[in-house]
Amino acid sequence: MFHPKIPTMPTPTGHAALPAAVEPTTVVPSTQRTPTVPVAPEPARPTIQLTPGTVIALVGGGTAVVLVVGAVLVSLLLAVAITGASVAVCAVVVRSILASDTRR
Repeated sequence: MFHPKIPTMPTPTGHAALPAAVEPTTVVPSTQRTPTVPVAPEPARPTIQLTPGTVIALVGGGTAVVLVVGAVLVSLLLAVAITGASVAVCAVVVRSILASDTRR
């Protein structure tokens, strides 16, 4: 069940025939030219038509995203500031405790 099954190559049944020799041919240029008509390229993607409702929805969605991302970033900055202040207060307290031990 867990052993891989490797397919075996079928044995050839006969000799492969070599292709016939290719005879050289001459190229004769055409004297008549057909006019080419330029074709307008098709647009790769459909055009989007904005209605007033979709514009309002896009502006509202963008505003909501900016407000949410801004609130998250401000809260992260506030958390870092509070952590830094608390570490500074702890350092001052530890320094004060160590300094008072050396005076006694």
